[in-house]
Amino acid sequence: MRTTLTIDDDVAVRLRRIQQEAPEKSFKEIVNEHLRRSLKMASGTPKRKKFKVKAYKIGLRKDLNFDNIEEVLDILEGPNRK
Repeated sequence: MRTTLTIDDDVAVRLRRIQQEAPEKSFKEIVNEHLRRSLKMASGTPKRKKFKVKAYKIGLRKDLNFDNIEEVLDILEGPNRK
């Protein structure tokens, strides 16, 4: 399909730089490649559902000294934890 586009100067400068890095490609190829990539990204990112983390109170054990992590791990995971 043939059409006429008015490309903003800043976009044209970036496209020309890209073309200089890949001189084997025509300006048309570069524009089409970037349009395809942008369209794919715009349509390929589905919106994610929001989620909420539920917090539950588990209470603290009075017999645990949280200053000594080794002791806490031994009590919670058992002596064979290592």
